[in-house]
Amino acid sequence: MPHRTLNPPRIHPPLARYSHAVLVPGASNILRSSGQLGIAADGQIPTTTALQLAIIFANIRAILTEAGMEPRNICHMTAWLTDRADLPVYMSARDDFLGTQTMPAASTLLIVSGFSRPEFKIEVEFMASIDHSP
Repeated sequence: MPHRTLNPPRIHPPLARYSHAVLVPGASNILRSSGQLGIAADGQIPTTTALQLAIIFANIRAILTEAGMEPRNICHMTAWLTDRADLPVYMSARDDFLGTQTMPAASTLLIVSGFSRPEFKIEVEFMASIDHSP
């Protein structure tokens, strides 16, 4: 079965020619996302990292739901921040989103100088999987 692109209608469409995520079916379905940005469905971009993260994690939840997955299925997250001072805000939001997983997801965090638009303060991408074996 070929892979399937996911672009949930309740989140802002991709900003260029890409999909929000791709689902690769198999004995274990693999879901790989594009970087999610803090842009609301109506195009508004909040000015704080915390508010951008609320949108980002809502978008991630929408993508997971469309793939038949939950936050517990995330096996890796990568985040890019423009301000090192926002580390505690990100880590708290990430930990709240992932919940109390007994096996925490792998994680990568980078500090960058900026994104495609200066309003963006953070970008988060993820990989998730779900096993279909008996």
